[in-house]
Amino acid sequence: MHHWKLTLAYDGTSFNGWQVQPNLPTIQGTLAAALHRITGETLLPQGSGRTDAGVHALAQVASISLATPIPATNLHYALNRVLPQSIRVLTIESVSEDFHARHSARRKTYEYRIFPRALYPRAIPPTLDRICSPMLAPYVWDCPYPLDFAALENAADYVRGTHDFTSFTAVNPDQTSRDESTSSETPEASFVRTIYHSSWHRSDGLYLYRVTGSGFLHHMVRNLVGTFVEAAARRISADDIPGILAARNRSAAGPTAPARGLFLVEVEYA
Repeated sequence: MHHWKLTLAYDGTSFNGWQVQPNLPTIQGTLAAALHRITGETLLPQGSGRTDAGVHALAQVASISLATPIPATNLHYALNRVLPQSIRVLTIESVSEDFHARHSARRKTYEYRIFPRALYPRAIPPTLDRICSPMLAPYVWDCPYPLDFAALENAADYVRGTHDFTSFTAVNPDQTSRDESTSSETPEASFVRTIYHSSWHRSDGLYLYRVTGSGFLHHMVRNLVGTFVEAAARRISADDIPGILAARNRSAAGPTAPARGLFLVEVEYA
């Protein structure tokens, strides 16, 4: 068998997430179909994590094992010829048999992009809100609320370190098992993650959130962003974040931010 590590970029707008689903377009299913067309083999590529419907990736990682003795250069060319243009294979590397895209990962970085439509505080007299270009709209949260950027920064500071993120994962217990973790854990630690980096910055009129962690629970980044926006919109205080973490209750946190603003940026391996 030949073992490969694939790094992919994709526009998740028209896909129902990474994980294969019956009768629905997914990244995993589309990649599997392309591999079958090229090699005749039926296999399920293993991803570093299960991005949700509408979420994008700049560097998703997948691992595959093929019996077909095809050179990396030929496989790379063939995949990008067969796959839709919304999915591109950036690199293909030969790896050892024990490499697994998810289990071998050590850290992941996500970025969330907000288009702040309204100024903070709103101008007096009122002015028209900024208009989000339709070329940009599929890749940002076109947020209508005036956002205090300093409050976003303060709220993001509180989640650095090792915490129980139960308050920031999906409500459905079955969905929480759709885990972005990078290693196996005991049930008692199943909601505990370590966040190494959590910060906001401004670029080209956007508010960008970067977060790097040992792993991420289902909807965790989007729930963090939704809660930070609640603080920036002055519905809660940024200082409420420690209490929300301590509550270990999804209802204590803010709403889930839209999927279209989220990008998987990097997956790091030992």
